[in-house]
Amino acid sequence: MTKKLELTLACGDYEIVRALKEGTVRPDGIELTILTEMDSTTRHWRFLRNREFDVAEVSLSSYIAAKGRGLPFEAIPVFLHRRFRHGFIYTNTGSGIREPKDLIGRKVGVKNYLVTATLWQRGLLESEYGVPHTSMDWYAELDEDVDFTPPADLRLHRLPDDKSVEQMLVDGEIDALLHPDLIDPIVKKDPRVGRLFPDYKREEVEYFRRTGIFPIMHVLGIRPEIVARHPWVPINLYQAFNEAKRIAMERMENPRIVPLAWYREAWEEQQAILGDDPWANGLNEQNIRTIETAVGYALQQGLIGRKVELSELFVDLSQGRKRGNKHRV
Repeated sequence: MTKKLELTLACGDYEIVRALKEGTVRPDGIELTILTEMDSTTRHWRFLRNREFDVAEVSLSSYIAAKGRGLPFEAIPVFLHRRFRHGFIYTNTGSGIREPKDLIGRKVGVKNYLVTATLWQRGLLESEYGVPHTSMDWYAELDEDVDFTPPADLRLHRLPDDKSVEQMLVDGEIDALLHPDLIDPIVKKDPRVGRLFPDYKREEVEYFRRTGIFPIMHVLGIRPEIVARHPWVPINLYQAFNEAKRIAMERMENPRIVPLAWYREAWEEQQAILGDDPWANGLNEQNIRTIETAVGYALQQGLIGRKVELSELFVDLSQGRKRGNKHRV
């Protein structure tokens, strides 16, 4: 029996990895132990700080920060998580914040400063709405995935363990909150909390039409010793993730599998606005623009002290011109 390379993969429990998790798709020459039962921030910390996994879905912004510091990580351009971010900027309804520029001079909370969601949120506030990230006082609940020294012009405060940015927003201790997820006060319809952009979907669609960017949240990190010892692994993993995504998208076209009344209409609307494959992996033109925008925001916001080039971020997956697409015996 041929022995396969055993690797541990930590990632979210997504539809687009279902075929890998269930074993329908198996990367050639690799036996994966797949771990999905941890939240994103824990997974990112355990990979970037403790190097616990061979391969892991990891925060794009923290990975950029790690590469900017010369830390030993590699990645392949597999993007398991994307999300528009206008709808996750929350305000205390008593703060008087009605438009983006009302954030200037305010107290704004984040889970942690390096998280990718807030990288995009700060970036779009600055580039699209004229709100400089240095014009606010920042309050971070968690420590960072990688060591981070704030620039001199950044007013960043670390909260004690007994403080929650969600509760601080409800209580009016902070005026606004940039967050990766739906927060409890919104889910529970607490009248003390609202969204900066009530019609956030319209803002997000217009943002995409202006920029062509569907924000990438996570990349697939891989320990560099794996790449050095087994240089065939990144390509085989990339191919397996693409095949798993293909199977998932084919399955998801069927509206019967999803308990939503207008699911098919939402699917068709996504195609009409974002195109046929907005979840594409690899370094196509749109993904390159998106990654380079994130790197630009990271430099602007002080996450890195120099521009990190695309060639530094991702392992070269080239198999030669016109090679790798078909299997022939």
